[in-house]
Amino acid sequence: MSWHAEGVVGSLLFGSILRLCDFRGSGLMSDVANLDAATSAGANDVLKTTQQYFEAWNRRDPAAVAACFGEGGTYRDPTTGGALEGEAITAYASALWAAFPDLTFELSRASCEGSLVSTQWVMRGTNTGSFFALSPTGRSVEVRGADFFVIEGGAIQSVEGYFDSRAVPSQLGLDVIVQPHAIGPFEFGTSVRVASGKRRQPGVFSITMLDVRSDDEAQQVKDYSRQTAIAMLGMPGFLGFTGATVGSRMITVTAWEDEDSPARLRTDPAHREAMAKFFGTDIGSSGFVSTWVPRYVAPMRVRCESCAAMAAVQSGEMRCHCGAQLPEPPPYF
Repeated sequence: MSWHAEGVVGSLLFGSILRLCDFRGSGLMSDVANLDAATSAGANDVLKTTQQYFEAWNRRDPAAVAACFGEGGTYRDPTTGGALEGEAITAYASALWAAFPDLTFELSRASCEGSLVSTQWVMRGTNTGSFFALSPTGRSVEVRGADFFVIEGGAIQSVEGYFDSRAVPSQLGLDVIVQPHAIGPFEFGTSVRVASGKRRQPGVFSITMLDVRSDDEAQQVKDYSRQTAIAMLGMPGFLGFTGATVGSRMITVTAWEDEDSPARLRTDPAHREAMAKFFGTDIGSSGFVSTWVPRYVAPMRVRCESCAAMAAVQSGEMRCHCGAQLPEPPPYF
């Protein structure tokens, strides 16, 4: 539905309001028939359509939501990446209901001027379904927002939703990163790390690179990588994994204890399936796999809490040159 209200709502509310209606307590508007007699018949019609729209959302009825829109009617909010129309609207609503099966909207205020309607609402729900391919968190969310409608002939021509798009991810405990795609020769992306907790020096690294052709391919690769990383945690010789996505390029770096350990990936079903799709026709426009043996790995160094020197941890020796006990060193990878 919708998620940025503060500051935006005030500047966008319609300057001349024929009728201001407060609907509190019940969670939705009272029956349009019970509106004050001073409300015009035209205002009744557009408010009734607005009521039907929110009721359809609260019933989690995709067909009823779609029925509120006229031919060519559109929906847009900060998360849609543009205007949605037809089946794209019902798909968007269905995905939100799948992530939050108990999703509800409490409409707190509505006003209209001719065919224009503005509303303020509170969305609530519990994340018991997958959200952006992530496992359910079980957390509840509460988001305030506003929708602005154009309604003609009893049908919605457009809905513009405003809310803080960071609110839901933040309430679910997710990081919200705002960054450019690129600045000059520098590209930006995201990364993930999986660590075994072992402190052994890496004896070999396996490095892969894959250029994907679409967002769907990127999601497939992420799903395969997630499954494989979980499997690697149980493989002897595995030390750590880092995966990065920058634009269309996806890179993995995996640290192992010795040169024989990477071969254990061949036993993982997800890894085998991903490689079959890469060497077939399903995933990627280019890529490579490789194994790297380090020429030299320096001892891990940690900061002495007594003298602040950066001391090397050698052969299990855990004392600084000042005689103080050194902190436990972190894993190499």
